[in-house]
Amino acid sequence: MNKSHLIFLDTETTGIGPEDRLCQVAYKFQGVEKEALFKPPVPIGIDAMAVAHITNKMVAEKEVFLDSAMHKKLAEIFSGEHILVAHNADFDVEMLRREKLEPKSMIDTFKLAQYFDVSGEIPKYAMQYLRYYHELEVLDATAHDALGDIRVLERLFDFYFQKMLLSGKGEVAVIEEMLRVSSRPILVKKFNFGKYIGMNVSDVATKDRGYLQWLLNEKIRARDQDGNSDENWIYTLEHYLV
Repeated sequence: MNKSHLIFLDTETTGIGPEDRLCQVAYKFQGVEKEALFKPPVPIGIDAMAVAHITNKMVAEKEVFLDSAMHKKLAEIFSGEHILVAHNADFDVEMLRREKLEPKSMIDTFKLAQYFDVSGEIPKYAMQYLRYYHELEVLDATAHDALGDIRVLERLFDFYFQKMLLSGKGEVAVIEEMLRVSSRPILVKKFNFGKYIGMNVSDVATKDRGYLQWLLNEKIRARDQDGNSDENWIYTLEHYLV
């Protein structure tokens, strides 16, 4: 297992709800980039248009992803021992599953960012924010375009990959460690919302356990009723409430 087994992938979608689907896919595999727009089975929402600048008119005459050559190629890639690399990978994996594609394993740079941010200094973990926070040089990478995003994604992955190599591990061991980090929930360090925004979760646990219990109940309710599973926060809150 080495870097040749990695496929860097990003999707743009009609929205973020349970019925939404992808409308653009870009990936890079073994040095080759591919990108295409597709006609989704549901309309693109206004919020999604405002982010990705892909309109229903732009995809009206495009092919359906399930019938495409790209779908067949991705099915072939995922049938082997290849590893999906994505930012907030659970979202992209869910969108792929709705298209009958099932990656066997994944590396999530969103989780890697939090893993390395031991003291919780980074205010946000959005990919483009991390790009500039870490001063990463990325050529020809327009934000919220799937092809531009995979170029940033690959550069961000390489940044963390090199940090892990400095520990003395070999390439195979680094990838295995990235897979382990990506497979587990992350212990959130600071609040980025609500009345305790900017405070360490550990400090709030000492000051106001009742708030943590209320928030945990809300997260569990959202998971059970709406399917919105915020696994990192549920894991964090349960950790501090034990």
